[in-house]
Amino acid sequence: MSPAEILDTDLADAAQQLRAQQVPFAFATIVRTAGATAAKPGAKALLSADGTIVHGWLGGGCTRGAVKRAALDALQSGAPQLISVAPEDMLAEKGVAPGDTVEGTHFARNGCPSRGTVDIFIEPCLPMPELVVMGTSPVAQALSTLAPQFHWSVSSAVTQDEGGPQKFIVIATQGQGDLDALTSALSADAAYVAFVGSSRKFATLANKLQDGGIGPDKTRTVHAPAGLDLGAVTPEEIALSILAQLLQVRRAKTALTHG
Repeated sequence: MSPAEILDTDLADAAQQLRAQQVPFAFATIVRTAGATAAKPGAKALLSADGTIVHGWLGGGCTRGAVKRAALDALQSGAPQLISVAPEDMLAEKGVAPGDTVEGTHFARNGCPSRGTVDIFIEPCLPMPELVVMGTSPVAQALSTLAPQFHWSVSSAVTQDEGGPQKFIVIATQGQGDLDALTSALSADAAYVAFVGSSRKFATLANKLQDGGIGPDKTRTVHAPAGLDLGAVTPEEIALSILAQLLQVRRAKTALTHG
């Protein structure tokens, strides 16, 4: 729980609802003001995925545009943002222009008659990535136990909702419904699909998938065997090698998106 939630139970309730919905949002806190400003240090707000205020207050409309842009940047990059909204002549006195970022602070123009300066810290809160572990094998059990310690939301079945960059699937059925599990996983449009088993076994299954109408463009996306080549032997070691690959893929996709 963040300091913002501790100080405002209504804010905490609103944040908890958004967390339960597995949607991104952000906290905004005024950390400093100078001159005449409607809101004072300590004022807080909860921002939705599109950067609009859904709870709390940060003053009038003078900061709204800058806050929205910074919130979108924070949610896209996953990194906190610090913005300073000030009259243009005051920015010029500091040797900066609207849009400049200096030593971690992004500067924006305040065009309101109050001519105050407001510094706002924006903290993104992103949903945990979803890891679907299919199967009840020892590897599946080890992975389901280990993954939450690395901030994965673990489930055991592919749902019919959309896939996307936050959904990762590992098939650890190990002979118990392999083909059905692969068919279900490849229909989910997930960011990552991996199969626990030898490359030779997967090649046989891939041929059957293609006979069933799943093209090679799909089957080629499956990581088989699952995990990085760490020389893993035990179920726990194999689970660790899979988590290492999950992290590698996730970070690579984040860098590609935000680079």
